[in-house]
Amino acid sequence: MAFRNENYVKTLELGQAIKRRREELGLSLRDVADVTGVSASTLSRIENGTGKPDADNIARLTGWLDMPMDRIMNKQSSSSNEVEPVIYYPHEATPEIVEAHLRADKNLSPETANALSELFRVAYKQFSGTAKKRK
Repeated sequence: MAFRNENYVKTLELGQAIKRRREELGLSLRDVADVTGVSASTLSRIENGTGKPDADNIARLTGWLDMPMDRIMNKQSSSSNEVEPVIYYPHEATPEIVEAHLRADKNLSPETANALSELFRVAYKQFSGTAKKRK
């Protein structure tokens, strides 16, 4: 079953998460394809925001990312005032948890939430590395 409606799957967020993890681990698209069973061409399209993954690929990729599938699924609610729950695993890295909270904040546009998330990610990486050096 393919998710063809982008209202159900946040493919841009999935693509950003794949690319970020791949680059953090120093892996090529082919390396990730070998590990996940998702073709390198499909991975490339997802990363570039032009691909729509099917349910099997979503499961494989969120498994590889160690990310709750709910993180990339849009909630279809009847009330626009309903608060979106923040979903994460306790063992997730702090930047991913903060990103989930920023995306759920109704006061932030998606663009602002992404910008703040990247800002936090850079600052966290810089200061957590500094904290390790001081020990």
